[in-house]
Amino acid sequence: MRHPPRSVLAAVAGAAALLGSVTVPVVTASGAAPACSVEYSVTSQWGSGFQGAVRITNNTAAMSSWSLAFDFAGGRELAQGWNAKWSQSGTTVTAASESYNGSLATGASVSAGFIASWSGRNAVPTSFKLNGTSCNTAVEPTPEPTDPAEGGPPVLHVSGTKLVDAGGATRRLLGVNRSGGEFMCVQGRGIFDGPVDDASVKAIADWKANTVRIPLNEECWLGLSTIDPAYAGTNYINAVKDLVAKVKAHGMTPVVELHWTYGQYTGNSAGCSDVHASCQKPMPDMRYTPSFWASVANTFKNDRTVVFDLFNEPYPDRATSTTTQAWQCWRDGGSCPGIGYEVAGMQDLVDSVRGTGATNLILAGGIAYSNDLSQWLTYKPADPAGNLAAAWHVYNFNTCANESCWNSTLAPVAAQVPLVAGEIGENTCAHGFIDQVMKWFDDRGLSYLGWTWNTWDCSTGPSLISSYDGTPTAFGTGLRDHLRALNG
Repeated sequence: MRHPPRSVLAAVAGAAALLGSVTVPVVTASGAAPACSVEYSVTSQWGSGFQGAVRITNNTAAMSSWSLAFDFAGGRELAQGWNAKWSQSGTTVTAASESYNGSLATGASVSAGFIASWSGRNAVPTSFKLNGTSCNTAVEPTPEPTDPAEGGPPVLHVSGTKLVDAGGATRRLLGVNRSGGEFMCVQGRGIFDGPVDDASVKAIADWKANTVRIPLNEECWLGLSTIDPAYAGTNYINAVKDLVAKVKAHGMTPVVELHWTYGQYTGNSAGCSDVHASCQKPMPDMRYTPSFWASVANTFKNDRTVVFDLFNEPYPDRATSTTTQAWQCWRDGGSCPGIGYEVAGMQDLVDSVRGTGATNLILAGGIAYSNDLSQWLTYKPADPAGNLAAAWHVYNFNTCANESCWNSTLAPVAAQVPLVAGEIGENTCAHGFIDQVMKWFDDRGLSYLGWTWNTWDCSTGPSLISSYDGTPTAFGTGLRDHLRALNG
């Protein structure tokens, strides 16, 4: 959905500078601290060059000298640097301590800067090593992925056009969205909208749902300075992990999804003029989104029951002059026509996830707010894990909201890859439209999730419930009764 109801669209802080820093936080089940932390920032940028900085924090034993290594994306060349001995070999950049700043006590930090040239895209590095030790990730050995608990959700993977479990049985994702994590934190009002205790999650399971999609905010996850610390970074991540655990405890599949992101867009169909992650932007940003997905993937890569939905509702088509440009922007990112910030394409995000070693199922929605999949197969990102499915959204007011369009644009996609309707809904406060959607998807053995398990006024944002005990609205009654008929 493009936005929650109007009551939650209160203005947030005004736009800030387009440049800042990001630390990739990774929180493990034990909450262990990383051996070292690195903040990477682009402090200024011009046509063919940029100035960057790194801030290194040592969280382990004191060291008498240090060397930081990270990779530049293709097209970037180091020119000069300060406060460290800078060098580049291939894509690998190294910053080694000077004689005057080599001593780095436990908990101490040091900063260094550089100037480099760039072309194509100025991607944020997502992996750093200090004296050979990975930063921004926990110090304990990474455990092997474990099998799901008995009665818990399955580990899903793509097999042809189906999603299957470890035993090869076909599975469908049928359930609801649980909105809140995308907007409450950036508005300084909490982390989730309404209760996320065990009783409220059990109420979802009582509808015979087997999946819960959880929208997220990248600035809150990354703990950027514009977010109230009470609702950001470790606090936010732990709250998401707790909800994921509750969803799993009731046998349901958690889908973590990136909903709101950084980047100033004031063009056609803009949701807000704010640079910060306070509304739906046309595409993810290269500045923070790859770091977000690297962190999320590191957090959940040892739990393959968690599904990753890359970006809620891309709409580069509203900014570009041609559909081809929109699809190229969708897959490849970079400098997209009509979008003033550097875009992270779906390929960038798949690469960020897979670069962590995570093999979890990935969903990628198309353009036109995920309602257009007409060229999804043509521009499908390459996934080395072979575990990528198409995501689609539909409401009664969308362009592709009839069987003729579904037959012509969805059916060809579903004939080659699994198809998941990540959001279905209608603003009529009834369920006649989603009844048609569910029948079309049922006839083909496909997946769908209702928007949304929140107590809003359905005329401003389709709401399935009037109470978190699971009391349905008239709209929600259609989904609840249908799920119970399928899975009861």
